[in-house]
Amino acid sequence: MANTWILVANSSKAQLYLNAGPKKGLKKLKEFDHAASREKASQLVTDRPGHNKSHGNGHGAYVPQTDPKQHEAQHFALELSRFLDLGRTRNEYQRLILVAPPAFLGLLKGQLDPHVLDRVTDSFEKDYTKVPERELSSHLEQCIYL
Repeated sequence: MANTWILVANSSKAQLYLNAGPKKGLKKLKEFDHAASREKASQLVTDRPGHNKSHGNGHGAYVPQTDPKQHEAQHFALELSRFLDLGRTRNEYQRLILVAPPAFLGLLKGQLDPHVLDRVTDSFEKDYTKVPERELSSHLEQCIYL
């Protein structure tokens, strides 16, 4: 029977579920927590931006290329993508469903290995991380027989 993994995530936490076939329901396999994504941007950087001198009377400040919160979200997406790739190489699932808010879903898909992307059959642009399992099942009924 084909195993389906369902990853329900946002930029700070995720849950991974398994569906082992029709009428088997969902089984929570793992929870991920990325507390740094919940921090304020000011708490993620250690110092104020540096200054640079310019010709004339003005001066400017260096602005980080990436927002600190965005950087943490990218880091978490990379962590999740590595775990999904490990599961693929161990052949623990044959099908993958991704559920995440639009911005994080884009980050996550950008980090996924092409072989993992081939196993993504459905994706939902929703944040269901706080939704109880029973309610989550009803949201997924259109793509999987629970």
